[in-house]
Amino acid sequence: MSAGVVFLALLVFAVVLVIMSVKSVNQGMEFTVERFGRYTKTLTPGLNIIMPVIDRIGARMIMMEQVMNVPSQEIITKDNAMVTVDGVVFYQVIDTPKAAYEVRNLDAAILNLTMTNIRTVMGSMDLDELLSRRDDINARLLHVVDEATSPWGIKVTRIEIKDISPPKDLVEAMGRQMKAERLKRASILEAEGLRQSEILRAEGAQQATILEAEGRKEAAYREADARERLAQAEARATMMVSEAIAKGNIQAINYFVAQKYIESLKDIASAGNSKIIFMPLEASNIIGALGGITELAKEAMAKKG
Repeated sequence: MSAGVVFLALLVFAVVLVIMSVKSVNQGMEFTVERFGRYTKTLTPGLNIIMPVIDRIGARMIMMEQVMNVPSQEIITKDNAMVTVDGVVFYQVIDTPKAAYEVRNLDAAILNLTMTNIRTVMGSMDLDELLSRRDDINARLLHVVDEATSPWGIKVTRIEIKDISPPKDLVEAMGRQMKAERLKRASILEAEGLRQSEILRAEGAQQATILEAEGRKEAAYREADARERLAQAEARATMMVSEAIAKGNIQAINYFVAQKYIESLKDIASAGNSKIIFMPLEASNIIGALGGITELAKEAMAKKG
């Protein structure tokens, strides 16, 4: 009876030891093993065997990437503007023993380190830089925080600033400034357009003046050429008449008389105060003079032919 009880007790004790020595670790988790309070090894996902009684499970670490919200905090910028900022941190445990034993309360340590560096980085920048260079801020924060958490076995993968909220009065002032800048740009563009229009108009007027001057120059040239040709013709006619007079042709003298007479009549007719024209010569004399001109013209044509 006593032997059976002892055997049963030993069997139960053996079963308990087996159960205590077998540990199952889920995927995405790692456990640390402590022997008499000292770290000995890390259990990976799956079934693991430990020494019962003397070994125990220490820290249970999540190896998956985790997300931590950074609460809102007020920051004073370089130009003394008060803004409210919040963000989010993505991190992952890559070294289980360091994450378990190098820092106490890992999440609180990461959060406080991130908030401190947000105040440091953003406090060294102007408000305009905060609003326009958010990617640069994220990159600087990631570099600083990742380097600081590296001894803890942590890899910070991303830090994102979610919202930057300036005070209401500052937002209104920025809105007025933006409106003024847009009006200024519009005025500059309008003035530039008017300036360009005036330039084009002036260039057009200049070109028209040049063309008009060229036209007057061409007209003067043609008029001078015409006068030159007329003078040449008159000189040729005078020479022909002189030759005719030298040969004793009376019609040549009539030509000169008729020419001077016609020119005198033209001057008298064109005078503004002349109303009546007296004909001091007889009509037969005028006709005879014109006949002489005709005879001279015929003789000139005959010689030319």
